[in-house]
Amino acid sequence: MAVAKQPELLPTESLILDNNLSLIPRLKILLSFTRSDIFLKPIDEWQLRLSLTNLLRDSLAIAVSDGDIAVEKFKDLKKRKRVEPVASGVVYLWDLSKVERGTREETRSLNERFEEWKNYVVGKLDGVELNVEGLKLRIAAEVPAEDDFQKMKMSWEEFHAARSRGYGMRNMVQRPDTLILEGIPSRWFAEPRVSSKVSILVTHTIFSKFGKIRDLDVVGSNDLGKAAQDIGKDITSALHCKVWVQYERHDSFYNAVKAFCGRSMQKEGSRLKANYRIDWDKEGYFMETNVRRRAYEKERQRETERRQLAGRTFKSEVPMPIAQFSKNDGDRLNGEKHA
Repeated sequence: MAVAKQPELLPTESLILDNNLSLIPRLKILLSFTRSDIFLKPIDEWQLRLSLTNLLRDSLAIAVSDGDIAVEKFKDLKKRKRVEPVASGVVYLWDLSKVERGTREETRSLNERFEEWKNYVVGKLDGVELNVEGLKLRIAAEVPAEDDFQKMKMSWEEFHAARSRGYGMRNMVQRPDTLILEGIPSRWFAEPRVSSKVSILVTHTIFSKFGKIRDLDVVGSNDLGKAAQDIGKDITSALHCKVWVQYERHDSFYNAVKAFCGRSMQKEGSRLKANYRIDWDKEGYFMETNVRRRAYEKERQRETERRQLAGRTFKSEVPMPIAQFSKNDGDRLNGEKHA
């Protein structure tokens, strides 16, 4: 069944998905802090966050809530050189009203205005010296590549151009078709009032909005072999999932990546926003050799778990040795007590 061509999604527009989900536009800025003087003082994360909030308000007239700024200082400050970062952070800007003026027919100009505004905000933060209770820190600011659709597009074009010259993986398609999404609460892809676990059917329905799907896989954080990182506002990492979606057509993949870039996911009725990570498949996840390898590794893991369980069961069933005393031993002990 052919998928109807969708109108171009503007960078300031939200997109409604199935299962009461929607994609909310925002600007994500990564921050890095280095010392701008020779003095080494302790970093107060709360004061650093407050100084950033004031900087955004005074220099850019942008108001952000405490939950939209996250900063973290590095532990080995004394071992770091002066040019090395001493803290990192991230800022989420949700108010895009400054670039929303204009009509839908002005798609090109709105896209250009959004890019100009994004570059302006990043430029105002990048290189600024921040005074945090006497500690002078210099800010380095950038938009992550995964949030910039044009950079994402350029990355897969360069990757496959290199492959065509004889580098990279063999037997892969010339154009990417598989989207990777990580950091969304598993319960958002579950069947309502049925289970809190990810439903393949629900996930398939959500991503089918962009086109016909050839293959799909969803893995919970417990199956990834490592704990997922916290995404945004205190989502429990153990409840995250990672999704691979392979589309039959490149244009479906293209539209999906463009929609997910620069946005976060939100559930209707919830204030929580999932600031997921997006990427495209460079490893051939659904290639037959990789599918067989994962099946083999999963079976080995199950066998290891069965052996460990059997070992624990065996130890719990082995009776503890009971001391045996003869009549002579009893007489000897009684004699020692009365000695």
